[in-house]
This record gives sequence, structure tokens and C-alpha cells, in this order.
Amino acid sequence: MTEAIAADLSHPGVLGRPGEARPDLSGTARLLGVGTAVPPHSYTQTELLEIFAIQDSKIRNVFTNSAIDRRFLTLPPEGPDGRRTPESQGELLAKHKTQAVDMGVRAIEACLADSDARASDIAYLCCVTTTGFLTPGLSAHLIRTLGLDLHTSRLDVVGMGCNAGLNGLNAVTGWAQANPGRLAMMVCTEACSAAYVFDGTMRTSVVNSLFGDGAAAVAVRAGDDVAPETPPGPHVMGFESCVITEAIDAMRYDWDNEQSRFSFFLDPDVPYVVGAHAELVVDRLLESAGLRRSDIGHWLVHSGGKKVIDAVSVNLGLTRHDVRHTTGVLRDYGNLSSGSFLFSYQRLLQESVVRPGEYGVLMTMGPGSTIETALIRW
Repeated sequence: MTEAIAADLSHPGVLGRPGEARPDLSGTARLLGVGTAVPPHSYTQTELLEIFAIQDSKIRNVFTNSAIDRRFLTLPPEGPDGRRTPESQGELLAKHKTQAVDMGVRAIEACLADSDARASDIAYLCCVTTTGFLTPGLSAHLIRTLGLDLHTSRLDVVGMGCNAGLNGLNAVTGWAQANPGRLAMMVCTEACSAAYVFDGTMRTSVVNSLFGDGAAAVAVRAGDDVAPETPPGPHVMGFESCVITEAIDAMRYDWDNEQSRFSFFLDPDVPYVVGAHAELVVDRLLESAGLRRSDIGHWLVHSGGKKVIDAVSVNLGLTRHDVRHTTGVLRDYGNLSSGSFLFSYQRLLQESVVRPGEYGVLMTMGPGSTIETALIRW
């Protein structure tokens, strides 16, 4: 993991407020490393419009005004006429399995390298996905493919949606704290192109214009005895959730009888529903640690879409700089579902601007409608 810059004692917030006791972080879990992976092929929004011969001006505007430049996807195969052939639900599930395992393996291997760890060190594996279903779950397939210990503890988080990365991280940090010194790994692997429906409607076109394929893994361990001048990563200090039950149907992935396959649905009001509840859950998260929003140096928000990012930013008073990685990941990858926030986290680390003592907030949003948050401290 990228080494944090040495603390500047004059930098506000690095050591906390005057007279403030430093938080007791003993026994908390730490994020040790991160790794990401995407499919081999990427496409601009304009290229996708041409590939699928989309002429409807309203649908074309959805693609070109999405704040997305490029996405990594595994498109349907070409037919004899050069057009992309529709895939059955069975073919989509097979695509999900193939892509999720491939990307998941590569993300975990990259994360191990970033953490200076080996596959044999993994004692707990949590796999998160929403874009397909299979039994046994991805964890079993990844354990076999990576050659992990047959006694590796595991968890599969399936179907929770874009927020699920933090739901999984909550479980992983809990396991790490109960098993100090042992390495836990979470991988979010989403083959969103295995969940597309191409029926020419505005509803499906909004989804098709937004999501991309990708996987992200993070390594977690508690109880490390590491020299303070070279911290391996931030401590995870706590989590807070908010389920907006009156909007439970606003984001969903369910069966489409007309298309005979599963299909995503996104209500146009989702950005405003999420934005309106962002303050509630973030303030609750910070209150438990005795912090204010001004104490947070780094915001890593799910790249849910331009309107979602804008709504959250307005309601939390975040600047463009605060969400630079969120918007950057959206621009370069689209919405990567559950692993999006880890792509942003990786970009933050690559900047080498984080100082010991600084706080960060992780935020994901998804079906439920749900907002998940976590507080971290370097």
C-alpha cells in the first residue's frame, strides 16, 4: 500500500482538536492493501451507441450526458450480420460466473501484492456480487482457482446491490477483530454486462448507459504490531446504515416476464431520495466518534451516477475536490456497483496525500433504498 506522508504537526485535524484525547484504536481492524481488475475491452459511450445502432435522440442523450467517458464491458457476441446477438438468461448467468471469477482472481492477486501477503495467508474470504447467481457461491470457486487452504472461512454476500461493499466490509472487519493477526479478504466482483437487457426502452437504456464491469479486493487484519512511522493503512472505526423503507422498490433487480430474464430498475427520483437522507446517516456515524463533517479529510463516495453524486454533495456540503475520485471513477469506468468505492480508495492512496491522524468517510448507496457508511482513520 502507498505509504502515508509523515505528519505535519501544523496541519489541522492531523492530531485532533487541542486537548482532545486520541482515540483508542487498539484491536481495531486495518485496511492493508487494495487491488482492482477489469475486463480486457473498454468502450466509449459513443462507440456503444454505434455498436447497438441506437438512433433515438432521447436515449442517445442519456448516454452522452452521463459524465461517463468509457466503460469496461463484455458485450454479446457478434452474429453473422455483424450485430450483437441477444443472450439468454442462461448465457448471461454463465457470463457472470466466468467474468466474476476471472476478475475476482486478478483483483485478489493485485491486493495480495499491494499488501505484501500471499494467497496462503488468507484465512477468511468474503465475496460480494449482485450481477448473477450461482451455487456454490463465488467464494468456493475462488478458493479452488486460487488454491487457498481448504479450511478457509468464507461468506457470500449476494443481491444486496451497490451498497453491499460496506455490508461485506462490516462482516470482514468483525471477523478480523475476532481473529487478530489473521488475514481477511473481501472481493467485490460485478459483471454488470451480464445483467443488461436490450429492449430499446428508456428504462433499460438508463441502466445500460451507466454500469460497467469490474472487481475490487481489500485486505484486512487486526492486531498488527507495526511501527507508527509506517502505518499499513487506516483503522476501521465504525459503520452506520440507513434503510429508506418507503423507497424499497426504487432500485431493484427482478424478473422481467416480457424479456424472460432478470432486469434492473432505477426510479428517476433515486438521487433525491438518497441525497435527502445522506446527512442523517453521516451525522450519526460521526456523532458516535465525537466528530464533525469538517474533521473529515477524505470522502470516498460510491460512483452511483452524476445525479446521485451531485445530490449527495449538495446535501453534505462536499466540494468537487472532495468527490474528485468518485467522479473520476465514474468517468473512467461507469458505475461498478459494489466495488466502486474501492476504486476511489485506490486512487486516493495513489495520490500519496493522506497524513497520519486524518479521517475518511466511505459511503455506498443501493437498493433498499440503502445508504451505508464507514469511518476510517489513518
